[in-house]
This record gives sequence, structure tokens and C-alpha cells, in this order.
Amino acid sequence: MQSQICLSFSRPIAVFALASAIALPVWAQQAQPVAADSQNMPSSAEQPSPMQDHRLSQPKEGFWGRVNPFASKKWVRRQTDPINDRLSELDDVNSRNARDIRDVDARSQAGIMKAQGQADAANQTANSANEQALNANNTAQRASGHVDQVNNTVNGLDQYQQASDLEIKFHSGSPALTADARAKLDDLAASLAGRKGYILEMEAHSPNAGSAGIQNSQRFAESVERYLVTEHQIPVYRMHSVALGNVQAPATGDEEQKPERVRASSVHVRLMENSLAARAEASPQSAAAAAGTEQP
Repeated sequence: MQSQICLSFSRPIAVFALASAIALPVWAQQAQPVAADSQNMPSSAEQPSPMQDHRLSQPKEGFWGRVNPFASKKWVRRQTDPINDRLSELDDVNSRNARDIRDVDARSQAGIMKAQGQADAANQTANSANEQALNANNTAQRASGHVDQVNNTVNGLDQYQQASDLEIKFHSGSPALTADARAKLDDLAASLAGRKGYILEMEAHSPNAGSAGIQNSQRFAESVERYLVTEHQIPVYRMHSVALGNVQAPATGDEEQKPERVRASSVHVRLMENSLAARAEASPQSAAAAAGTEQP
């Protein structure tokens, strides 16, 4: 009976001892951070800065190490809330940076497209201006060539070159044409058929002196002109004559040779041809000849 009483009394004592052994470490771990916080509490003169508030506090080593198997949800939330706040702040910063990057990229793309459009428009304008400059240069060259052609034409209007000459002689001072003289004038008129740009220069000479020689030479020149007009329809405006009388004829060939003395009545006829008219007449003839050779 006594042993049963001792056994029943010893069981509560054992349970109380075991509970004390378990509760003391837990109470010591919970009390230790509080004591440490009270010891490390900064004074009013040493308040932490706002940047220091964001720093995560490092938990102290407890009886169970860094892991507290008996930690409550409130204690865990109090430990993780600063981390969650920092993570939320980092997410906000990343989102803001991403928006800024997208905005800068959009503005850059818009600026690049605008600059490319302006460059294309400037290139088209430059190409158009270059084409207009080439057209203007071609027009100027054609105008310059036309001006040169006109200048050559104007300069060649009164440029005549001797094509042929002949001597018409008269006998016994009579203005009547001999058979030989008419034959020469007929050949000359035949060569002038259809020709343009020519004139006939006539110098009439007579061996008589003074006014008598001038009058006789004038009659000789008129006899030649009359024959060409009436017999061959040579226009009067193409013939120019001068009565020289017994004026000595100019020397031909050597300049040091003295002029020859007039010994017989004669009319010296020179055919003077304009070079421009000759070229104008030669081109259609050459074209017609070329066309004739091509025909079967």
C-alpha cells in the first residue's frame, strides 16, 4: 500500500519536471531577443536613419539555432514583412524601368522613321534637281550649238568665193557679141541653172582714154548683161558691173609684177559663190543621190 502511494506521488512530480525541462528553453529563447532588443535599443540621440530602417535585422542565435520549431505565424510574418516590402519595391522599380525603356524605344523608333522619311524625301528632291540640271545642261548645249550655227550663217552671208571666170572680147570697139562670146555665156548660164547664192562680177575695159573709154566699156558690160537677161533669164540683181575704161588691169600672180596695159575691148566675168548656199544646195543633192542608190 505504501509503495502504491509513493508511485502515485512520484508520477506527477516526473511529469512536472519534464514539462519544466521543455518550457524553460522556450521561455529562455523568447526572452533572449527581448532582452537583446532592450539592450541594443538606440538612445534618442542615436535614432536610425530611414535607410537603416530598410535593412533586414539579423535574428540572433537561439537555443534551437536559426530555426525555431515553436515560432508563431505572427513572428514569422514579422520576420518576412520587410523582405516582402523590399521585393514589392524592387518590382515597382523594375516595372517603372521597363515602362521607361519601352517609352524611350518607341520615341527612338519614331525619330528614326521620321529621319528616314526626311532623308528619302531629300534624296528624291536631290534626284529631281539633278535631272532638271541635266535637262538644263542639255538645253544649254543645244542652244549653244544653235547659236554657233546662226553665227556661222550670219558670218557666211556675205562671204563669197570665186568659182569660175571668163573673158568676153569685142572687136573694133563694137558692143556686138561674137559667136565665141555667146558660146561662153551660154555655158556660164547653163552652169547657173537652179543655183542660188551667187553673183556675177563684171569689169569692162576699153583701150580708149578718158570718158570715151568709160562709155565704150559701159556699153560692153550692158551688152553682156542684156544677153544673159534676155536669153537665159539671169536675175538682174545677181549681176554687178563696173566700167573701168582704159584703167590698167590688176596683175595676177606675182605681186611685184606691174599691171598689164589694156590693149583690147573686153568684159571680165567672175562667178562668185556663197559658201553657205553651196552647202545648202549640196546636201539635198547628196541625199537624193543616196536615196537613188538604195532603190532597186
